[in-house]
Amino acid sequence: MKDKENLTVSVVIPCRNEKNYIKKCIDSFIEQTYPSELFEVLICDGMSDDGTRDIVMEYQSKYSNIKLIDNEGLSAPKGMNKGIKYSKKDVIIIFGAHAYAKEDFIEENIKALINNDVGCVGGPIETINEDDKGRAISLAMSSPFGVGNALFRYAKEETYVDTVAFGCYRRSILDKIGYFDEELVRNQDDELNFRVIKNGYKILLSPKIRSYYYSRSSLKKLWKQYYQYGFWKVRVMQKHGRTASIRHLVPAAFVITNILGLFLGLVYKWILYLWFVEIGLYIIGDMISSLKLISKDKSIWKYIFFIFPILHFSYGLGFLNGLLNFYVFKSQKSLEKNTKMSR
Repeated sequence: MKDKENLTVSVVIPCRNEKNYIKKCIDSFIEQTYPSELFEVLICDGMSDDGTRDIVMEYQSKYSNIKLIDNEGLSAPKGMNKGIKYSKKDVIIIFGAHAYAKEDFIEENIKALINNDVGCVGGPIETINEDDKGRAISLAMSSPFGVGNALFRYAKEETYVDTVAFGCYRRSILDKIGYFDEELVRNQDDELNFRVIKNGYKILLSPKIRSYYYSRSSLKKLWKQYYQYGFWKVRVMQKHGRTASIRHLVPAAFVITNILGLFLGLVYKWILYLWFVEIGLYIIGDMISSLKLISKDKSIWKYIFFIFPILHFSYGLGFLNGLLNFYVFKSQKSLEKNTKMSR
């Protein structure tokens, strides 16, 4: 590996129909403290038809290190792989078009990668939005009650983790373990990071590496997003024979105990009482966590109490559906349906 002062970097950004966010994303890399001659930004566009491509081409005409790459495969993992294969740089950073980076994002990634014997580094994502509903979603997604020990959502100290959202990888390691699994239209970063650890490397999360992600403002879209996370998490688990973290199982277990508690409780009173206890404890947890967040932003009070259940039930139901599809029925029709829903 070269000295950190000479490392070249490719920032690979899969993109499709992001005209409202792509400018902010690209501008954040134009303003990086890392020398512009040492990095490039590869926008791997899934043939956008909303004007996104025109915006990227305009930047490409002005900046030699910004390039538009056609992703005829449309999906995110195909776009990321196309960018990685195009790149000839020492380091690959995966980023999102629905996000933007702090000005020292690349610099801090390289420092963390060089100063630690790790295969991948990343930082916590600050989830943001402008309206009340969006802010409620953002705060819930940055809460331990909402996302468990997914530290890349809220970590304040440097620590080793099982995954990061916008990973920074040594190119040599990606060449060794393989690129993104193109079957996975969701959770492809988790699966890749699973292989990083499986091959003996560590993943470091540093709070100095900062980025910002625009959350969804629609509760319906939030449900769909987390349902798909749960569904495809099962496929990752199936491919590797185990799950990367116990937190991935908790929402499904919560859904199962609620279903069993409700129906078996009609026959056995002691099960009904246990179910009441479970629901009561969950409501208390929801209320305590929600009130803590309301103390930070009072405008979210109309939505926050409902968002935690959406996160947990949608993920849990998606996970259970994944178990049925991947392990029991192995229905190709259902898999194709969920693949289309995820795009």
